[in-house]
Amino acid sequence: MEIRWLESFVAVAEELHFGRAATRLHMAQSPLSQTIRKLEKDVGARLFERNTRSVDLTAAGHALLPHAYRILEEVGLARKAPTAAPGSVYGRVSIGFSGALNHLTLPPLARALRQRHPNISLNLVGRVMSGEAVDRLVAGTLDLAFVGLPLNPGAVATRLIARERLGVVLPSDHPLAERDAVDLRELAEEAFIAMPLLSGSSLNDSVMRVCTASGFRPRVVQEVPDPFIMMTLVSAGVGVSIMTEGVVGIVPAGSVFRPLAGVPQFHDHALAWTAGSASRVLGAVLDVAAEVLPTPGA
Repeated sequence: MEIRWLESFVAVAEELHFGRAATRLHMAQSPLSQTIRKLEKDVGARLFERNTRSVDLTAAGHALLPHAYRILEEVGLARKAPTAAPGSVYGRVSIGFSGALNHLTLPPLARALRQRHPNISLNLVGRVMSGEAVDRLVAGTLDLAFVGLPLNPGAVATRLIARERLGVVLPSDHPLAERDAVDLRELAEEAFIAMPLLSGSSLNDSVMRVCTASGFRPRVVQEVPDPFIMMTLVSAGVGVSIMTEGVVGIVPAGSVFRPLAGVPQFHDHALAWTAGSASRVLGAVLDVAAEVLPTPGA
């Protein structure tokens, strides 16, 4: 097995397209295909399902991918070690986040990391819902992720970083938009815009929890995997959406955020990582995160 074989494998696995992977690697497609065949022969298994329309990882390919990432990361660290300043932390960390819901937490962490550890390269992966984040952390394709709590128990560690009150985003001409707070029961007959049901979104879980407690299930007319686009559709009058108070500063024109009336209901934000990881780079990132994004009330 050669390092360049693994580099080619990772490129195809990420692009799921031999032509784009070849362009990324600055090589022709035919030599790339030959390299993948050599790797498949070496490991004794097909790594990709190929046809004229698509490329997908096989079970063997999924199993190899986290190991390939770790090997290539170690090679990168080895190349930097001889010239690195004593005590410096260097390497690469992949961080998953969902999108607009992380606009108050991801930027300060990323800025602090670039200032304190300029030799740590950040790979920021967007539109990663909490359920997918856990799977990718366990598989090794993510090192750290912004998630919502609670999570199903598993092989990930978590730390609470924020508690945000839930509210509703309404079209600005909605009859309830003039209220200081909205009783959720008054929305029982409304059309809702929500994350896809099977997306693994923890926000979806919070929405279902508070609506069920108010005596109804939301009538979802549009599923969208991006919180900001959800709010944009609210502005267009398509429906209403339950969000966290952190979106107040980015609510699009034509819509308003109003907290839910009564006992405050919260959505918990956390960082998640693989339990027991011995990565020095991840340790440095978690140390910075503890300063920049402390646990509320700690």
